[in-house]
Amino acid sequence: MKGYCKKCHNPTKALKNNVHLFSKVGLALVLLAAAPAHAQVRLPRLVSNGMVLQRDAPVRLWGWAAPGEAVSVAFQGKTYRATTGPDGQWRVQLPAMKAGGPYEMKIDASNHQVVKDILLGDVWFCAGQSNMELPMRRVRDKYPQEVATANNPRIRQFDVPMRYDFRGPKADVSGGAWVALSPETVLGFSAVGYFFAKEINAKYQVPVGLIKVAVGGSPAEAWLSADALKQFPKYEAQVAPYRDSAAVAGIKQREGAAVGAWYQHLHQADQGEQPGQPKWSSSGYDASAWATMNVPGYWADQTPLGMVNGVLWFRKEVEVPAAMAGQPGRLELGTLVDADSTYINGQLVGTTAYQYPPRKYDFGPGVLKAGKNVVTVRIISNGGRGGFTKEKTYQLTAGGQTLDLRGPWQYKLGATTPPTPGTTTFQYQPGGLYNGLVAPALPYALKGVLWYQGESNVSRPDDYLALTTSLVKDWRTHFQQPNLPFLYVQLANINAAKKEPGESNQAKVRDAQRRLLALPRTGMAVISDVGEWNDIHPLDKQTVGHRLALVAEKVAYSDAKLVAEGPLYQSSKTAGSQVALTFGSVGGGLVAKGGGPLGGFTVAGADKKFYPATARVEGSKVVVSSPQVAAPVAVRYAWSDNPENANLYNKEGLPASTFRTDDF
Repeated sequence: MKGYCKKCHNPTKALKNNVHLFSKVGLALVLLAAAPAHAQVRLPRLVSNGMVLQRDAPVRLWGWAAPGEAVSVAFQGKTYRATTGPDGQWRVQLPAMKAGGPYEMKIDASNHQVVKDILLGDVWFCAGQSNMELPMRRVRDKYPQEVATANNPRIRQFDVPMRYDFRGPKADVSGGAWVALSPETVLGFSAVGYFFAKEINAKYQVPVGLIKVAVGGSPAEAWLSADALKQFPKYEAQVAPYRDSAAVAGIKQREGAAVGAWYQHLHQADQGEQPGQPKWSSSGYDASAWATMNVPGYWADQTPLGMVNGVLWFRKEVEVPAAMAGQPGRLELGTLVDADSTYINGQLVGTTAYQYPPRKYDFGPGVLKAGKNVVTVRIISNGGRGGFTKEKTYQLTAGGQTLDLRGPWQYKLGATTPPTPGTTTFQYQPGGLYNGLVAPALPYALKGVLWYQGESNVSRPDDYLALTTSLVKDWRTHFQQPNLPFLYVQLANINAAKKEPGESNQAKVRDAQRRLLALPRTGMAVISDVGEWNDIHPLDKQTVGHRLALVAEKVAYSDAKLVAEGPLYQSSKTAGSQVALTFGSVGGGLVAKGGGPLGGFTVAGADKKFYPATARVEGSKVVVSSPQVAAPVAVRYAWSDNPENANLYNKEGLPASTFRTDDF
């Protein structure tokens, strides 16, 4: 028998002295059995340094320790006590407290923790998809002064990392920290959230905390709890296979292997990067035999290649004046469909893996030279139409001078492939984001929800009102705040404008969003006038934040006198060939923005065919008619993806919402 006697430090006496070793162990076991179990008290990540707690409302705090362990929370001179339950969780509730701070909180159990720099103010839960997620970093060129002067420690954000789960609600978020606003941190703030918080803080002089849980591309059903999904059998059935973790892992492995093989084949087949051959990205490569096309544009529209997918190379020779040579600069290439690697004189200056981010590639002083320079872009088209997005910025800037890069570019096909193999985007599956992002925050008291979502449900507009109605009720139930303000952004205008009336899924979703206002304590920011036809991520996030702040002042801060929204359709009355439409939220009166005639209205008769209508303001009403419809039965307004001629506003400068009087 081998051993070591700790009492006499003599291994030769181990056997003999194991007697007193065992006797001590036995005594320790008896004492351990007689004492209560202890574990280090643990806090959720949201309850951490720098947090903002909701003012003027009961505040729930929670955490974990050993079952049956006593926990005390000391805050503002009072102590609150709890005992953990069988699941090891404890909760205390603090009474409503006034805005202020910073404060410290002490939590004691078998260990001691201190949470510092706590503010009491208003907490907003910022959810949805990429337009809520989009950070100030993406709009820094539009708002340079905002970035430079963003220094307010009373505005804070907790950016929750994306996580989904299909087996049930998670107990805690996977990461993140409370961050105070400064010129160094502002670039990571949600742009919509930043502009909203700035206005709320300025008006009410209270701290504002943003909990950002937005996930790009996420559909509404991904944010519903298991309880809410029971109302939607098709979505329940859709997610059922993903509750098997092994099945999910298998899908990821198979799909990842297929995509990896696609890229491997693409790179091996790309004639522009063949071993032992001149690289097409090199500045000295002879591209005199390459064909040309105009940039911006899509090669399916301009070249014999058609809808080819794979790799296309583009080159443009640029004459750089001496004043630009040797200077640091920036290359801007709008947005590219889909991925790119971009070179200047053979030096890689930037690469982007997907189509949406603006290509703004900054480079150092050793890139440009006087005289001929070559810009080369290797574009990977994963599927559909590849190319350079129209009506974007394409330029080279250095030394205070700018060169326009629009016009003819040389191009050559490097490799052609079928479209990239499809993959399962698990974070988009029903219920996953609720479990991973919403459930861990449920005990946290909120002032309200800011929701910017809908683009990913445009292909299924008929479900949207039911989904979002369920979502609002679901979150209010689980947050235990039945009157929780739910403020949201209506979809922006997008795509090329069309002159003739027609169907529009974008308009259907906007109208569903308008109808969601039937729920109490909801508010909608209309932004059909601030979108960009060629970008699903419009840069004007200040207007979005401002209009959300207006509806917050009305709904969440009870300013009943404030005109917070544009004209909202209420009712219609037909007399002969004319239809009189009544609106709410007219404010100082209805107007045609710009002073011209009203546009954006269409009417239909019993044949359900819509025609452009003439319209005029009469008090709080708009009267519409069309010479082509003798007996109108339906009116629609702003019923298109991009209703650029829709100009009905109130005098407060807020646009009317898309609407329809029919249920065709």
